[in-house]
Amino acid sequence: MSVPRVIPLAGSPRQMGLAHGQAFRDDIRRYSAERVALAGSEIWTGHAMDRAAVLALAEACVEAHVAYAPELAMELSGIAEATGLSVAELIITNGFTDFIDLVYARGGSHGVTEKVEDDCTAFIIPDRLSVDGKGFFGQTWDMHAGSKPYVVLLHGRPDHAPAFMAFSLTGCIGMIGMNDAGIAIGITNLLGAEGQIGVSWPFVVRKALQQTDLDAALACITEATLMGAHNFQLFDKHGNGVNVEAMPGHCHVTRSGADALVHSNHCLMPDTLRRCRPRAPASQASSEARLARGQSLLSAGGLTPQALMALTRDPTICVRATPPLDMETCGAVIMQPATGRFWAVQGLPTENDYAALTV
Repeated sequence: MSVPRVIPLAGSPRQMGLAHGQAFRDDIRRYSAERVALAGSEIWTGHAMDRAAVLALAEACVEAHVAYAPELAMELSGIAEATGLSVAELIITNGFTDFIDLVYARGGSHGVTEKVEDDCTAFIIPDRLSVDGKGFFGQTWDMHAGSKPYVVLLHGRPDHAPAFMAFSLTGCIGMIGMNDAGIAIGITNLLGAEGQIGVSWPFVVRKALQQTDLDAALACITEATLMGAHNFQLFDKHGNGVNVEAMPGHCHVTRSGADALVHSNHCLMPDTLRRCRPRAPASQASSEARLARGQSLLSAGGLTPQALMALTRDPTICVRATPPLDMETCGAVIMQPATGRFWAVQGLPTENDYAALTV
């Protein structure tokens, strides 16, 4: 059984970045080298791009990250300082799937790419469906199986911002999480055709976790100049939930209602769907099947953390690596903002136990 690695980070942005980088220097350098190489690969982006061009494109995004969240840019600079990597390399590592959208658009690609990284399934459970009257956010976290050794949980206590717990990868500032102000955020990847110079999705996640109310967290998504496409879900301690199909230049916001709000990896709204790049039939079928299965399993009330953990172990939703894509569920999380309870599993939920944590 794999126990989640929980990494405490505290202090100023630079102190948090240095601590992160020093703790995982070799892993971060190894993982960043892999991500930068893949970002120039034709099978991921639709056309080949050499390393110098990839890094120049990432460097062009640095200013957008600094303008959007200067303190998070300082944290990323701390990781860079500790590892000897450039901020541009770490932007690729952090926002890899967004960066793929950008490279795809810059190369004028139009077809289906051989590789995609998206098998996540996310859900918001309204208060009325929870056994104790306090709702949940949860999701599986799926990516290439080779990323599994780099999964960590960041337990952050930043100066002048709410404390948070966030799933992440070594070298990345946070990808799915909840803060002690009662705001939870998660993501599922979308395939955007209109990537642009802008901000990568982990910066959006962490900036949302700096907020103390849902509307401020939502603005972190809708007012950002987004590099690529993601679906974001927000849920707060008052039982309010939001789903955002977020594309560069356009966001479609859906407020949660009486039923569970489930999202996988395909756009559901016409105004976002037309901004997507083509999806392979098997990928589309997987996303549709996971969405339908999640909606079916969450249609009844009386839901408990254990029932939601069981959902993440469902054979349709929990994805096991198979060639040639080798995508796998590398972790999953259930969060209850009203109580601060946070359950996380590292690796396949079918093979590992959830750990009970608090923010």
